[in-house]
Amino acid sequence: MNKETRTLTMPIELRASENDENKQVIVGYALKFNSKSENLGGFVEVIDPSALNGADMSDVRGLFNHDPNMVLARSKSGTLTLEVDEFGLKYIIDPPDTSFARDLAFSMGRGDIDQSSFGFSITGDGDEWEYDEQNDIYLRTIKRFDKIFDVSVVTYPAYQASESTIAQRSLEDHKKAQEDLRKAQAQKEARALRQKQIEIELELF
Repeated sequence: MNKETRTLTMPIELRASENDENKQVIVGYALKFNSKSENLGGFVEVIDPSALNGADMSDVRGLFNHDPNMVLARSKSGTLTLEVDEFGLKYIIDPPDTSFARDLAFSMGRGDIDQSSFGFSITGDGDEWEYDEQNDIYLRTIKRFDKIFDVSVVTYPAYQASESTIAQRSLEDHKKAQEDLRKAQAQKEARALRQKQIEIELELF
């Protein structure tokens, strides 16, 4: 499973539920369109506004730190609401009345935990690469998500090297394809030059 995770630095917050003022819900954005990420290890990333079109979001979990043992909500059960707007993918988590969820809410209220992340996969041709010569870095544009697995409240950012291994492989594949293309072009030009030389030599006889 080619799952990747990314963290968004936009803050998440606790709000009173629209249905019950005595109950708190967790509200945030799992991803934001047209916003460059931090350096993910030789490249930065941006998400196209149409990237979620057709993506499988039929059964997304709301988790803490991407831990499947710490389920806060689930779209299939109606406790996780997902909404795609002009900014990105917004989520509302209706957390359970469990000890870890209460502890999380307390930590969020103190400002100790304030980031969100999401787990995803992309289609085979779902990303594009471009080299930014001015900043000496590659830009990866995610064009099409295949599936959104989870949205997570997280303690630490998830853009470290271990979390971008799949994207790094995609970047290496892109570099190799570009190098192969340059070699093929050079060989083609060398053959054309040699053919021209042969034609000139034949004209001399």
